[in-house]
Amino acid sequence: MLQPLLLSLFLLLCPFSTESTPINVWPKPTNLTWTSPHQSTLLSPTFTITITTQHQNNHLSAAIIRYTNLIKTEHHRPLTHPTTNLSISNLPPLQSLTVTVTNPTAELTHATDESYTLTISTPNATLTASTPWGAMRGMETFSQLTYGNPTRVPVEVRVSDAPLFGHRGLTLDTSRNYYPVKDLLRTIEAMSMNKMNVFHWHITDSHSFPLVVPSEPMLAEKGAYDVNMVYTVEDVKRVVEFGLDRGVRVLPEIDSPGHTGSWALAYPDIVTCANMFWWPAESDWPNRLASEPGTGHLNPLNPKTYQVLKNVIRDVTTMFPEQFYHSGADEVIPGCWKTDPTIQKFLSNGGTLNQVLEMFINNTLPYIVSLNRTVVYWEDVLLDDTVHVSPTTLPKEHVILQTWNNGHDNTKRIVSSGYRAIVSSSDFYYLDCGHGDFTGNNSAYNNQTGSDANNGGSWCGPFKTWQTIYNYDITYGLTEEEAKLVLGGEVALWSEQADETVLDSRIWPRTSAMAESLWSGNRDEKGMKRYAEATDRLNEWRSRMVSRGIGAEPIQPLWCIRNPGMCNTVHPI
Repeated sequence: MLQPLLLSLFLLLCPFSTESTPINVWPKPTNLTWTSPHQSTLLSPTFTITITTQHQNNHLSAAIIRYTNLIKTEHHRPLTHPTTNLSISNLPPLQSLTVTVTNPTAELTHATDESYTLTISTPNATLTASTPWGAMRGMETFSQLTYGNPTRVPVEVRVSDAPLFGHRGLTLDTSRNYYPVKDLLRTIEAMSMNKMNVFHWHITDSHSFPLVVPSEPMLAEKGAYDVNMVYTVEDVKRVVEFGLDRGVRVLPEIDSPGHTGSWALAYPDIVTCANMFWWPAESDWPNRLASEPGTGHLNPLNPKTYQVLKNVIRDVTTMFPEQFYHSGADEVIPGCWKTDPTIQKFLSNGGTLNQVLEMFINNTLPYIVSLNRTVVYWEDVLLDDTVHVSPTTLPKEHVILQTWNNGHDNTKRIVSSGYRAIVSSSDFYYLDCGHGDFTGNNSAYNNQTGSDANNGGSWCGPFKTWQTIYNYDITYGLTEEEAKLVLGGEVALWSEQADETVLDSRIWPRTSAMAESLWSGNRDEKGMKRYAEATDRLNEWRSRMVSRGIGAEPIQPLWCIRNPGMCNTVHPI
């Protein structure tokens, strides 16, 4: 007889699904019905998408052109064909998709309505949305319902859909390794396919400064890896416009005061501990200069710091129309600041490092707010055990905190203090984890026993599987009121060991798992986790992404989807 714990595990891990979805849309819509007898019809060769609303929204126009072309030319071949009545001779071809948008001038912000209603009947389908961005989500759903050559589309289908969370994002670090613009665009394209809406661009760090800032050109001239490894003003405009055409906001992060060693190549006088060895031999871990190779913190006691930084902030807010500005403020390492004589003197006179950070926030936060931006910080600015500021320094109406440590506990600490939160728990949402450490002489790898006590040397290992990501509940343990302060979540790819050669496979389809869990949830209508049912659908969706040019890695052998249920288990693991 199974013990109670094993029985509980069995119920949680039971692979059999009570749902059967004959057609596949990812992320799964909130509500989709396909009326029996489950018929499909051909797409007319003259199929068009037309809009009934008078508008001057170039992003909506671009989306209509793009989806018209995709729908007419994709001819997707599903791994398993949808269950459908193939007797289509009596049904007329689908001639058009008519789109109605009630508020075509709505801007893309965090609060934007992305809901839509889609009805497919012959000879015409209709799509209704409040905003252009909801219409884009509906056109993506319609595109995924088409399949075959000649193209078929199911009829008597009705979809009513809206996201659970308004912030569904991806953080990409382009400082540690550089990514060409074409790879950023492809990533944003894939995000749009998955109905994600925030590309969090961690542009700069200690390792390189690839962003060309017009008023401070020396930062990229000296701080970029190479003259060809920069993002110009024109590049940024291209990325931002490409994102808006696909309903994806581009949120810039200029991390400071930590993670700024690359600034020292242009302005050595405003950066402390730049180019020093990150963990000196004579120091224990608390006295390190950085948490990984690549040192440098801006000096809050040097007035010139703010002259340079405010120029950067002003230009970045000009280049990026996004209303959120990410100012970083993570991993302020005491040892780095303590190498500076000015800060040493301040501390010897009774000052504290908390006060040093507070000076920095007080000199930058009001300026960012004056530029009509909401400031996003990493949670460390409030929650770090060693260097942090008090809540009185961080006005809740102007500040959002992004959490990455201690899972649900830190989310709870943030929202219970009244702050809005973006969840990026490293235990669940860090895509770089599980690939080992990048220090060159790490003795953990000189191991003949085969043990993996340190997760292969990766600080945040093990590897985060798609199931781990899918099953994470970002509002777990929160009250109803606290949960309202959780804006959504972001997976993150930090690029110590990634560049464009592995970009797609590191991100996809694991990020698709988060996309669905934040759009329509990870539970079925009975409240049970639906990851078993999602497996076959994700296999299909991964295949479609690959056919659309996204190098998503496989999650199972093809044999599994061709032999339903045979790759599951009836035993607890």
